[in-house]
Amino acid sequence: MRRADRMARFNRLLPNRVIRTFAGWLPPLAVVVHRGRRSGRAYRTPVMAFGLPDGYLVALFYGADRDWVRNVLAADSCTLERGGRRVALTAPRLLGRDDALALTRGPLRSVLRLLRVARFMRLSGR
Repeated sequence: MRRADRMARFNRLLPNRVIRTFAGWLPPLAVVVHRGRRSGRAYRTPVMAFGLPDGYLVALFYGADRDWVRNVLAADSCTLERGGRRVALTAPRLLGRDDALALTRGPLRSVLRLLRVARFMRLSGR
């Protein structure tokens, strides 16, 4: 099992449950609300989302092969809860590090490079 898989599995057990309770109120933390591809069940996944002029950029710390990422891509939409607001987002696109960092400002760009985030998802506002 890859290290990213182990970390994602561990975080699902306890940390994500705790983080979900305040993620929508503490930027850049946010909650992505999405539906399961097969189950249709609603899920709430804590993420780090950075505002763009036309939407948001979400850091995919565990890569693009997570279930929540597949759910959002399959539905072509999701809702982002951040700062007490709910924003409907659509047109998810996966981006590599260079394309995503080109959309960010200096200090944020430096932090994301230090964290070695390789994949991102860009979401547009409706």
